[in-house]
Amino acid sequence: MARDSAHREIALLRARAQGLFPADAAAPAAVVGSLLALQAQDLAAAKWAIGVRSPGSTLAGLDAAIDAGEIVRSWPMRGTLHFVPGEDLGWMQQCTTARLLAQARPTHEAQGLTSAVHERARELAVEALSGGQSLTRAAFQDMLERNGISTAGNRGYHLIWFLAQTGTLCWGPTAGNAQALVLLDEWVRNPRRLEPDEAFAEFLLRYLRGHGPATLQDFVWWSKLTVAEAKRGLQVARPLLVERVIGDTSYWMPAELDIADADAAADIAAARRRFAASAWLLPAFDEYFLGYRDRQASADLEHQERIVPGKNGVFRPIVVVAGRVVGTWRRRVAGGSGAGRGVQIDIEPFGPVGAAQVAALRRAGNRYAHFLGVRAGELDVRGQVRQ
Repeated sequence: MARDSAHREIALLRARAQGLFPADAAAPAAVVGSLLALQAQDLAAAKWAIGVRSPGSTLAGLDAAIDAGEIVRSWPMRGTLHFVPGEDLGWMQQCTTARLLAQARPTHEAQGLTSAVHERARELAVEALSGGQSLTRAAFQDMLERNGISTAGNRGYHLIWFLAQTGTLCWGPTAGNAQALVLLDEWVRNPRRLEPDEAFAEFLLRYLRGHGPATLQDFVWWSKLTVAEAKRGLQVARPLLVERVIGDTSYWMPAELDIADADAAADIAAARRRFAASAWLLPAFDEYFLGYRDRQASADLEHQERIVPGKNGVFRPIVVVAGRVVGTWRRRVAGGSGAGRGVQIDIEPFGPVGAAQVAALRRAGNRYAHFLGVRAGELDVRGQVRQ
């Protein structure tokens, strides 16, 4: 299979796994469950990452799902905030926490965050939040300060991170444009319990269900498990997986996502034609691009630094047409409040954009406006538009 053809095949399969094509109007909680984890340090971006995979959903509806505890935001892996199903957070941290704490120890020691400070902060958190209470980040840090624990500099963030990473806290109900902190064992009532090898296998299988086809190296990068742990997971999950050689690389995916043996070749061809006409406005840090070590299936190498300028770890919102990242975008919401508010989409394409692509992107902008609950404004595509 030629390189470009291989990338198109991978992109189609990944879009199907990620719930982008065809989008099936899954509820927000089901979207998160199918992907297992969506990077979420940028809360507004992470909400749209769910919304774009849940056609017809709204920001208000998603906030309601968060407030109901159907979706939980915490630090399950990579030391980075993610949205995850609440029931899965505990076993994910079982796989990742020890290594992350070891990595954080020098920073905590330099800030005077000793074991005694950590445990005193835990006692105070449990006392303040027990019985279904919640506190914003600012209020939580004020509570620590009143009880003699300094949150100066980054100490407040690191204390919250430690308490969440070790299973005491998570982010709970919405509080304006942020979330409030709650006790994890009160917010998540029925956590799953898995044995180590079972957890490694579940980690790999769920990643592949939401991101496949992908390589074992992609999974190791995404999860930050060790290669040995990933291989242990593969050994357990292997009966549920198929190996596909695409180009000259072996990829893994759950058997139910494989279309190679589908009965109707015409249906596959039709899906590929529809995929060629697809267009999405995906948020910053979206899993479609971020979720892999090798991202050439979705973006040319020469464009990747425009998506992550300076390779600084900050991923920009991306414009995707026919499975390929063809530019970046930003939004401008104006018009005050109520029905007069509108969102304008400014697109910076990597090259000339066809009129049909602009029309498809305008429809994508309309979907985004519906999600926000505002009027769809102008779509501004910088550069030349092909006729």
